[in-house]
Amino acid sequence: MTAPVAGGAPALERIPTRVFPDAEQASIAVAREIAALIRGQASQGRPCVLGLATGSTPISVYAELVRLHRDEGLSFAGVTTFNLDEYYPITPDDLQSYHRFMREHLFDHVDIDPRRVHIPDGTVPAERVHEYTDAYEEAIRDAGGLDLQILGIGRSGHIGFNEPGSARESRTRLITLDRVTRRDAASDFFGLDLVPRRAITMGVGTILDARRVILMAFGEHKADVVAQAVEGPVTAHIAASFLQQHPNASLVSDAAAAAGLTRFRSPWLLEPVAWDDVAIRKAVIWLARKLDKPILKLTEEDYNEAGLQDLVAERGPAYDINVDIFRAMAETVTGWPGGKPQAMKRPGDIDRPTDAVFPKRVLVFSPHPDDDVLSMGGTLLRLQEHGHEVHVAYQTSGNLAVFDADAIRFSEFALDFSRVFGINPEETARIERHIEDQLRRKRPGQIDSPEVRKIKTLIRRGEARAAARACGLAVANLHFLDLPFYETGTVRKLPPGERDVALIVALLEKIEPHQIYAAGDLTDPHGTHRLCWHALRAAFDRVKGEPWFTACEVWLYRGAWQEWEPERMDMAVPLSPPEVVRKRDAIFKHQSQKDRAMFPGPDEREFWQRAEVRNREAARLYDRLGLAEYEAIEGFVRWKAAGV
Repeated sequence: MTAPVAGGAPALERIPTRVFPDAEQASIAVAREIAALIRGQASQGRPCVLGLATGSTPISVYAELVRLHRDEGLSFAGVTTFNLDEYYPITPDDLQSYHRFMREHLFDHVDIDPRRVHIPDGTVPAERVHEYTDAYEEAIRDAGGLDLQILGIGRSGHIGFNEPGSARESRTRLITLDRVTRRDAASDFFGLDLVPRRAITMGVGTILDARRVILMAFGEHKADVVAQAVEGPVTAHIAASFLQQHPNASLVSDAAAAAGLTRFRSPWLLEPVAWDDVAIRKAVIWLARKLDKPILKLTEEDYNEAGLQDLVAERGPAYDINVDIFRAMAETVTGWPGGKPQAMKRPGDIDRPTDAVFPKRVLVFSPHPDDDVLSMGGTLLRLQEHGHEVHVAYQTSGNLAVFDADAIRFSEFALDFSRVFGINPEETARIERHIEDQLRRKRPGQIDSPEVRKIKTLIRRGEARAAARACGLAVANLHFLDLPFYETGTVRKLPPGERDVALIVALLEKIEPHQIYAAGDLTDPHGTHRLCWHALRAAFDRVKGEPWFTACEVWLYRGAWQEWEPERMDMAVPLSPPEVVRKRDAIFKHQSQKDRAMFPGPDEREFWQRAEVRNREAARLYDRLGLAEYEAIEGFVRWKAAGV
């Protein structure tokens, strides 16, 4: 197993923190600690009492525990569990119930005694809730208290459902969920209006009574709240900050969620650092942004007063540092993402590795049917106009994100079309009646029938084709992979498997691209981008020995959620005002995602607005750093496979 990311936890971190390269490795570490505790307690003839969490964060932990049970004989026979929380009201068999979540991810796959499983009951009559929560506390005490409590952290800093304002001494109780928490849960319930307004949760005091607490945080969207919880003051506004007062609590994080901690954001403020090119670029851009000054105007006094004396002493003078970083940033900017042929170069143009082959075969992987135009629509326009052979692979159908009303509307159109043209109208009418009947009877959050999912898939495909045409792409070069891991009919997906990887490998081997673009934004609400990247990485491992892949460039883009940090950008593609408008027009072709999306995430703006603001902010940042002023910029980071 890979060790935690190097770098000791300084005094600023008031919760001891272990940082791993990715969530998978962090989850394995947590699972192994849990397994060691279970085995240690069993060897002494003592029960093990675990406090368990739900949500996306612990899923990989539970998967590893199931593997340890199956492959290495880890027994849960002596384990007693208490779950943190449950929505209220909700029945145990509802799709979103945490009873169902725990059965599907852990309890149905191990040898735990069901009588030793405790999960708050979302069906308790309102007049008995107080009595019930008191009994839940008593059951924890009767079991001997919690040996280990695992936690996730919400964007508002909550642990369990202890929302901002929860007292340190709070106990298991019924609580009203705040809007941030409900918005984050909206994707699971297929709409904010369907999310319960209340929940039963262990209190902060209950959690702090556990003998050991592990807080887990994964993903870039958790970076700000992790920094507040770990380095900020203890406050009821960030319930997780109370863990600073626990004698045996720690945070286990991936690198993305830890990015806001001082040791990663600005390590030179804590200790001497090795001033390589990456560290220098990060420090100079940090200083320029902190002072709101162009890079070339930074002075030695600026460096000294910001704690960067060692950098100037080792690599100075300041002006030389400024010029080196300015040039490095300027060289990221190119209007020719696929390279520029020698015949078209002008004096002063930079020779880039991408220039060697022209035109290129380009393959863009889009997790959902709209991520290509949302994330790199302007770059698609450039690649097409420059004469490259551009292919787009839509990794999932995206059918979950289509409203029922759209499915009915398109099924009615299909019926009218068949009647007008006499194309088997009886069979079409039968299918249309079936779809309408299915959707009329459908309960909130209920899984769509295969027929409904098919028509929703066709809606997303039609929109993707229209958007591609708006970018000038050939429809024949669009590939709808419909990866099987996505086709569960629910927000919770299966882990990518052999069939998913095989579909990607087959396409890669068919096209043999010179350039690949893929989503590097792993923070979308329901994890599809992350799972698509895992499948793509596995496919890359299969083909990395091929000569064409050895020469292939892989560029990572980010979606509507956020842009790459400027110090990480390897390529910045500037967009003119007309190109911004053309990109917007392409995004508008995805009408099922326009005005109101099924899974909006925490940002209330439409997807096109988020993308446009993100691109404009990237351009403004380059401008403030002293580089050329553009209307918008799409950023990319170069990815290289190990051993290639």
